[in-house]
Amino acid sequence: MTAPADLEPRFNLRRFLLSGDGWPYLLVPFIPVAIVLELLHAGATPIFVAAALGVIPTAALMGRSTEELAARSGPGIGGFLNVTFGNFPELVIALFALREGLQEVVKASIVGSILGNILLVMGAAMLVGGLRRDRQYFDRTAANVQSLMLLLAAVALVMPAIFELVAGAGLPRPTDKGVAVVLLITYVAGLWFSLKTHRDLFNPSHAAEDHGGEPWSIRRAVTMLAIAGVAVGVMSEILVGSITEASANLGLSPFFVGIIVVAVVGNAAEHWVAIYFAQRDKMDLAVNIAIGSSAQIALFVAPVLVLLSFLVGPFPMALVFNGFEIGAIFLAVLVANQVTQEGESTWFEGLQLLAVYVVLGLIFYFVT
Repeated sequence: MTAPADLEPRFNLRRFLLSGDGWPYLLVPFIPVAIVLELLHAGATPIFVAAALGVIPTAALMGRSTEELAARSGPGIGGFLNVTFGNFPELVIALFALREGLQEVVKASIVGSILGNILLVMGAAMLVGGLRRDRQYFDRTAANVQSLMLLLAAVALVMPAIFELVAGAGLPRPTDKGVAVVLLITYVAGLWFSLKTHRDLFNPSHAAEDHGGEPWSIRRAVTMLAIAGVAVGVMSEILVGSITEASANLGLSPFFVGIIVVAVVGNAAEHWVAIYFAQRDKMDLAVNIAIGSSAQIALFVAPVLVLLSFLVGPFPMALVFNGFEIGAIFLAVLVANQVTQEGESTWFEGLQLLAVYVVLGLIFYFVT
């Protein structure tokens, strides 16, 4: 009988879609919906909602493609691929926002990504992973390295605002470029540390171990990566084009949209991966994703956006955050350092992290 062989591809697809790794692809229909709504000049609110949901499967596909390529190219090239494409959706969304002159939304999304990874992602991972276990353990040395990188980046991100507050004037424009270059150099050094000199502290070879279905070929991974890149660009342009009007219709400030909505949407697929690993008692991976992604945002995405803002948009983006953003960054970094000190976690710690994120969200809701 040939029926089982004929049915096997459908079975694999169904298993992949129902697995923890495949759920974002259930949102694929929102991609054409967002495009049709944009072409029909529908209201900004439905366009914004459809585009936001459409970003999630494109980000998931890009992440899967990158992981498949990294698994076949070794830790060095794999690390480069993860740097280049890991935060590509956030970069694209931010670039379109810069082109529209929405610098404050971009800065809010940077801070929101850091907060989301530390409080929302790590909190949810610890809560879900710890519900059926007394404790979960992770390598505190690797986690502390990531936390220290994040702390040093926070200093560089916050000092320009402190200078402006004390001196009553902004830093000279070249200073933003200088700070951005220093952060990028630090990030490159961090890559060399984690992927070369001290790679035994990290786990660069887990990319394809938990995926449903068969591993992808290099050709398929490259093709999917190209498709995802185009889709991310289209969804991001539609999303950014509707932010201002949609936020007004929904009664939300652009600041709240940037620090909560855009940040969560741009990282949704990566967030789920951390929770997925924590549920399977792989807290090393979950914690490294949460803390490492925050460090990547601060050391890579933020400085790249500052440098690109001199080429894109009506005016450059100053590396100066408002008081709410400064306070949130430092509180989140302190939390990250505290939580990773002992190398173990419980569900109650996860619940506390989520509670902090909810409190910050409530405060941000009233920021105009």
